[in-house]
Amino acid sequence: MQRKLRMGMVGGGPGAFIGEVHRKAARMDGGIELVAGAFDINPRKSKQMGRELCIDSKRTYTDYRKMIDKELALDADKRIDFVSITTPNNWHFPIAKDFLEAGFNVMCEKPMTMDVKEAVKLQDIVKKSRKVFGLMHNYTGYPMVKLARDMVKQGDLGKIYKVVVQYPQGWLIRPIERDGQQQAAWRTDPKQSGAAGCMGDIGTHAENLAEYITGLKIKEICADLTTFIKGRRLDDDGNCLVRFNKGAKGLLHASQISIGEENGLAIWVYGENQALEWHQEHPNYLYVKVIDGPVQVWRRGNDYVGAKSEAAGRATRLPFGHPEAFLEAFANNYVNFADTIRAKQARQKVDPISLDFPKVSDGVRGMKFIEAVVKSSKMGARWVKMK
Repeated sequence: MQRKLRMGMVGGGPGAFIGEVHRKAARMDGGIELVAGAFDINPRKSKQMGRELCIDSKRTYTDYRKMIDKELALDADKRIDFVSITTPNNWHFPIAKDFLEAGFNVMCEKPMTMDVKEAVKLQDIVKKSRKVFGLMHNYTGYPMVKLARDMVKQGDLGKIYKVVVQYPQGWLIRPIERDGQQQAAWRTDPKQSGAAGCMGDIGTHAENLAEYITGLKIKEICADLTTFIKGRRLDDDGNCLVRFNKGAKGLLHASQISIGEENGLAIWVYGENQALEWHQEHPNYLYVKVIDGPVQVWRRGNDYVGAKSEAAGRATRLPFGHPEAFLEAFANNYVNFADTIRAKQARQKVDPISLDFPKVSDGVRGMKFIEAVVKSSKMGARWVKMK
């Protein structure tokens, strides 16, 4: 009989945004239950979060290392099946490493680590552990993104010529990190965020989305990063020229000082026969453009979407006309991640469609992207190879 997977969490304490998103999304389909956590580096806040979530006080931990030791001391049918890491970036690597080496599956927020060296080391640890590792690039979970990916894979667009991807926001137009705004404070701190600010936070989403949909890999980048807000220690805007393999060219820009923009992640893919356009703020629609014909609007939830893309159909919960969006995209990655864990626990072959979630290799790509962008910008916007 199939049971719920037992989930633990590190991070996501009082006032955290992304931790609560993970909790809601993981529970959405009824196959995962949150049973333990070390929710904050402050022991008092961790205990507070445990009480708010109605977690057993004995399994609300004040330190993630204690969490590992105490969970391992439980019987196998009680301890967590996996942990979700929703801390600032500087904690991703040590926490993931310790849980993997202790024998736990891991879901981790992006960017995966602080630098490429850590990312490659974590990739080796995942391989040696033989545990399931997921990286929460949530935008790959949208049904219409999966439809776009499958249209490209099935050859509808023909050879890809050009890719334009953007992610503008405006929430950091003022130095709110100096006023103690929690989300801004750690994202603009190089000790917690890493070498990049805006490009590490949301530019990596643009990179991941472009590679996921097109199946292409970025080869070279020419980047210009700017810190517009005086005194801020990391970039808050970036513009890149991109060269993909197989000859495709592209533009990628991300910004957190673009007034009026909220979460404007969008992508345009231009091929020799067709083009695609998708906007995260209107995620239920995929625009298909053809030569000498009207623009087609493919709408989520219709039977023709599932007929074209099994993955898009699997990722759809509601009938057409009932919007699905952000939380559902997270949940789709959790569903596939959890189904992969279940198959491995049962010593069964994993259904390939369940493997459709970002993995450690995507995390390595993301860190190499950040490294190349920062290096190129420091060199005066010179072309840099993405190794």
